[in-house]
Amino acid sequence: MSSAPSDQPPKPPASSADQPAVTDVALRRIGDALRGLRYGSVLAVVQDGVVVQIERTEKTRLGK
Repeated sequence: MSSAPSDQPPKPPASSADQPAVTDVALRRIGDALRGLRYGSVLAVVQDGVVVQIERTEKTRLGK
């Protein structure tokens, strides 16, 4: 095998149409995580275009 560069142009990055869509289950779980959240954040972890983890961090505000 030679290490000479290929005559072919580099392959363009995959378009969003080539990536799997966010599933209804993932959207429902993200919505559930947001429901009732007053202060905090919801983080969706994505690997290879797929939601693999949802993290919810809730903060409690203490009165003055």
